[in-house]
Amino acid sequence: MRVLFFGTPRFAVPSLEALATRHEVVAVVTQPDRPAGRGRRPTPPPVAVRARELGLRVLQPERLRDVREELGRLQPDVGAVVAYGKLLPGWLLALPRHGCVNLHPSRLPRHRGASPVQAALLSGDPVTGVSVVRVTEELDAGDILGQRDVPIRPDDTAGTLLERLSQEGAGLLVEVLDALERGQVTARPQDPSEATYCGRLTKEDGRIRWDQPAEVVERHVRAMDPWPVAHTLHRGVPLRLWRVRITDGEGPPGQVLRLTPDGFVVATGSGAVEVLEVQPASGRRMPASDYARGYRVQVGERLG
Repeated sequence: MRVLFFGTPRFAVPSLEALATRHEVVAVVTQPDRPAGRGRRPTPPPVAVRARELGLRVLQPERLRDVREELGRLQPDVGAVVAYGKLLPGWLLALPRHGCVNLHPSRLPRHRGASPVQAALLSGDPVTGVSVVRVTEELDAGDILGQRDVPIRPDDTAGTLLERLSQEGAGLLVEVLDALERGQVTARPQDPSEATYCGRLTKEDGRIRWDQPAEVVERHVRAMDPWPVAHTLHRGVPLRLWRVRITDGEGPPGQVLRLTPDGFVVATGSGAVEVLEVQPASGRRMPASDYARGYRVQVGERLG
């Protein structure tokens, strides 16, 4: 089939690669180059880089209506959307012969919205998944065309889980488009009563609330990795936490209870966590034991 692909971040790259081997990708629509890195130089998104390596036509409009005529001339059979970053207008949804489908990294209708991977970790879900749905004007609410379960591992971060979901999702998307081409797709409506929603993350979402139970704090640290990163204050200065584990201990939330060979133990609202890897302001990631020695962390002082 003639596929019009919409995607932007690294998560979308495996789907683009998989579709390019099975179908004719007539164009790749992605976000414009954005400033990145210390030099703030304009940098193309991962999908644009990979699409050019594959010799595909790349469009990076600020506004989709600016390429409306060009897209119409492509006469796509289907639109495939994978983390494009913008909602598609009605005229674009109606353009392909088979409409548009979207790959979403959750078991819809659970975790509709912009941060489903983080939401699954924060919720303590044992299993998440990937879903391919028809794109409608209501966010992530279209009929389900395909779905796969993906177990969540005890040490998963948002980054490691998203990587596995991107691979599973690529395979599922190819399956759905192949079935769509054969006219063998079965659409299943979502149950709105089971829908949950998650918004776009901000840096403030990374702030650790030490009054929460240890299990919640531990999940929070994993869910905020690699962005926006769990953070707190130590002596009034920001401190990022990259890795913690649940341990025993009781005390006022945020209080340092003891030093350990691997770091230091901090009390939470219920139980405690052992801090294992941190990053001080304007510094590099380091073992928490090194930080504790270098910054002379004291038993009894408070974080937050």
